[in-house]
Amino acid sequence: MIRPGLLLRLVVFTALIAFLAMPDRFAGLLAPLTDNGAPAIYNQGSLVSLTLSHLFTVALATSAATIVAVGLAIFVTRPAGAEFLALSRAAVNIGQTFPPVAVLALSVPAMGFGEGPTRLALFLYGLLPIFENSLVGLSTLPPAVVESASAMGMTGRQRLLKVELPLAMPLIIEGIRLSAVIGLATATIGSTVAAKGLGEVIVAGLQSNNLAFVVQGGVITGILAVLISDGFQILARRTSKRRGASPQASRPATDGQQAPV
Repeated sequence: MIRPGLLLRLVVFTALIAFLAMPDRFAGLLAPLTDNGAPAIYNQGSLVSLTLSHLFTVALATSAATIVAVGLAIFVTRPAGAEFLALSRAAVNIGQTFPPVAVLALSVPAMGFGEGPTRLALFLYGLLPIFENSLVGLSTLPPAVVESASAMGMTGRQRLLKVELPLAMPLIIEGIRLSAVIGLATATIGSTVAAKGLGEVIVAGLQSNNLAFVVQGGVITGILAVLISDGFQILARRTSKRRGASPQASRPATDGQQAPV
């Protein structure tokens, strides 16, 4: 039997696909939000193309942030890198210190207009949650498990790949989830520097005073954020069950805040 929550998400996902594929069919629903005969459906570009560009930008930035943040967390939890913990924390906090808008403004002169500045801003903004969750996951492993792995003759590399990372994976996934959801919402500002994405729809609506455009861009972004967040949560739970991790061990850091170490 399908659970009500899952059924609701399937309905929402189906409605989103239907809207992206045949937006004109929904014009009647959005028409009351327009004035003076303005179009109810965004007509300055393909909603499918803008959605895919938006997702690609977020996926690329989140992937890069994951590689760097997890790599840093691994490094500072090794004896050789322990003394660099404070420096690493300061580095990943840069994205939270400077608002994405400021990063865009500073990077446009060097990188030009387009997706580049947006990807850089999302990359910097997504480092902190992944790094902190990875750090917690790798530094709070059961000592008995780590000692048993060493007693079995595993090298440091084998212990990392076969024991530490698998046990820390639920928390790492939660960090990636936070980064992806934050990036999905933040990417809408990329349209201010000519980056293709759903922000283009929202900005066009604000400039033309067309509430229907604003609602379209905002609702599509919101639905994608919820669906992606749910997907990562399901993946984290399944990983936790496979590894026998307790639910308490896989709680993520609060959005925008550091997880306790």
